[in-house]
This record gives sequence, C-alpha cells and structure tokens, in this order.
Amino acid sequence: MALHRSDIPGIRRWTPARYRALLRKQGPSSVQFRTRLAILIGAVSIGLAASAFAQAADMAGEIFGHLAKRWHWAPLVVTPLLFAALVWITRRFVPLARGSGIPQVMAAQADPEGATHGLVSIRTVVGKAGLTLAAVLGGASVGREGPTVQIAAAIMGLTHRILGVPLRGAVLIAGGAAGVAAAFNTPLAGLLFAIEELASAYEQKVTLLVIAAIAIAGMIAQSVQGDYVYFGLIGAHMPIVTALVVAPLAGVVGGLAGGGFARLMLVMATGTNRVTRWSKERPILFAALCGGVVAGLGVGTGLTWGTGYGAARAMIVGVDAPLWFGPAKFVATLATAVAGLPGGIFAPSLAVGAGVGNLLRAVFPGSPASAIVILGMVGYFAGVVRAPLTAVIILSETTASRGLMLPMFATAFIADGVSQLVCREKLYHGLSRTFAARRAEAVA
Repeated sequence: MALHRSDIPGIRRWTPARYRALLRKQGPSSVQFRTRLAILIGAVSIGLAASAFAQAADMAGEIFGHLAKRWHWAPLVVTPLLFAALVWITRRFVPLARGSGIPQVMAAQADPEGATHGLVSIRTVVGKAGLTLAAVLGGASVGREGPTVQIAAAIMGLTHRILGVPLRGAVLIAGGAAGVAAAFNTPLAGLLFAIEELASAYEQKVTLLVIAAIAIAGMIAQSVQGDYVYFGLIGAHMPIVTALVVAPLAGVVGGLAGGGFARLMLVMATGTNRVTRWSKERPILFAALCGGVVAGLGVGTGLTWGTGYGAARAMIVGVDAPLWFGPAKFVATLATAVAGLPGGIFAPSLAVGAGVGNLLRAVFPGSPASAIVILGMVGYFAGVVRAPLTAVIILSETTASRGLMLPMFATAFIADGVSQLVCREKLYHGLSRTFAARRAEAVA
C-alpha cells in the first residue's frame, strides 16, 4: 500500500481552508505583508530623499560661498536678519522643526501614531528641510544629518499610514538609522547609532528591521550619489607607541570640549537662569544676536561658515590650518545651535573635532597628521553625542582608516567618560525631554 504525505505524523494536509487561512495571515492583504511593504517602500524613499537633500544642501553651501566672496561684508547684515526670520517662521508655522531632528525622533517613540501628526509629520519635515537649506544659504553652522533623521522617520510614518498598518517605535528607529546611513554613506554607523542613541530600550527583535531599512536606504543612496567615502580614502594609521600617548590626550581634550558643548546646549534649552529666561522671552532678538556672532566669526576668519566640511577634509589630508579654527568653529556652532533655527550639529561637530586634532598636531609635530586629526574628531564627537561606538564607526567609514580602529576606540571611550564628568546627561536625551514636555502640554 502506497504511503501518502498526509499519513506521515507531523505533516498536515493542504486543504483550501488552510490556503485561505495562510493568505489571510501572510497574503497581500495581510497586516504582515503590508508592514513589510511599508518598510521596503519607506527605505527606498529614504535613500532617495536623503540623496536629494544632501545635494540640495551642498548646492546651498556653494551658493553661499560664492556670495560671501563677492560681497564680503554683506553677511554681517544678512545673516543676523536671516537667523531672526528663520526662528520667527519656525516658531510661527513649524515649532517642532527647530534644532537637530534627532531629539524629535527619540521623543516620538513614546507615541508613534500621534507623532505622525506632530513631531514627524510631513508638514514638520517639509518645513525642516526648507528652513535648514535656508540656514545653509545664510552661512549658519549647521549640518543636514540630524534633519535627515527626522525626515527619514517621517517617511516611514507616512508609508505606514498610507498602507494602513500600525506604526511602532521600532519603525521610527529603523527610519532614523537609515537616515544616518544614507546621509553619511555609513551603514554600520547607522546601525550603531540606532542602538546607542535613538533607542533608549533597544529590542532584539528590532535588529532585522533596522538592518533591512539601513541596507536598502544605503543602496539607494549609493546608486544615486555613487560609491564614495565621505572624507575620501585617507587610510590613516599610527604606531602603537605614539597611539598610547596621543589617544588618551585626544580623549581627554575631546571629552572636555564636547562635554562643555553639550552642557552649554542643555543649559540654554532647559536652564532657568537669567540668560536663558531672557533668550526665551525675546527669541527673535536672541536669534539675531546669535546670527551676529556667526557672521562676525565667518567674515573675520572666512573658515567657520556652514558645515565646515572643506576645512575638516583639508586638515585630515594634512593641510596646515590656523590653531584658532577649532575654538572659532565651536563658538559658531554653539551660537547656531542655541539660536533655535532648524539644523543639525553632526557635520559641524566633526569640523570642530578636526580643529581639536589640529591643536594636538602642534603638540605632536612628528606624528602622522591625518591620524591625529581623526583622533581629535573621534574624541570631540564622542564627547558631544556620548555615543563612542558610533563615533568610531563614522570616522572609520568616512575616512577608510580602519587601521586606526584601536586608537579610535581608546579615544572614544575615554572621551565618553570625561564628557560624563562635565555633562551628566546625554545631549540628545536631554533635548528630547523638551519635545516630550511640549507634547504633554498639548495633550493637556
């Protein structure tokens, strides 16, 4: 007698009813299928949007550079007025677009569905993108990476709404991480940033979701922008004996400077002293004053405008730079960040870090210049963001300096510890509380 599959224990017969049940659970109309489709479409859209935003920001920076050369003194008037106008527009029309964008995504995890109507709504991120580009056009010391994170999270929220599937906080994490990956062309850094910063309580089941979104967004961005390394193929390295001296010093200096920046940012955002009260009572005038500081530094130095990418790359490849660049860029970035206009601090922080490394070059004149500058960037960035793994991977991926990994890890972890002594609370976590408080007030 022939043996049928249905006669074997553990093997069930496929009946029409079972097929219908399977289609309901995993077919095109199922929630599971639509969720996967929403993530796929969202990741592709993030890659395209990040590429378009990057090209627009670069173009805006080039336009400002040409204008600043042609009318050298004009920014002294134009930049303060633009700062004031951008803050007024932000407060009047898109108040949730101010600042970096990363704190908004962190705050949005508490209520993902509600956030699509506020913190990561399309209205908010459209305003965010336009106002950030306007800030770059005015010479503000802002980056596009933080805004890209908020834009990416909004795109994920939109695809889920269109396909009618529930939106979880994990999806916002995946979107934000994909935004980092697409902005820097650094997929590993996007993954680590999701774990270290965006997710306060990271779930293991989110891992595949994040990796899939990062991989897809990264491939799309790379196909549009080409296979490039953000700062170029530097390939820096350093002898171990030198690294034993330079890495700890870079960690201490970077941690002190980065922690100081974070503390000043949080004091201005959440403090109740006389200066912070005055700035909150007169936000437009305060923004104009901040714009005056940025304009004065930019006109006086010619180097502190915008993201600082050009200056940072020049220092990485060994070009001599004035020792005052790091402190001057620090002040310009702080003045821009506390003014209240939309824009990120990732790229400007890397430029300040390059300035820190440039200062260390003067202490170690016989050591590899590129390696010292990169360690300065790692130390300062880790000090500001307090995400040491992300700092190391971003710099290793954006400079192709994997031979410097061990000194970078040492620098990053030392900087993280030193920064914690200066500023106990993480910068983005502290800033996210201001948006959480605003949401609570709106609900009440």
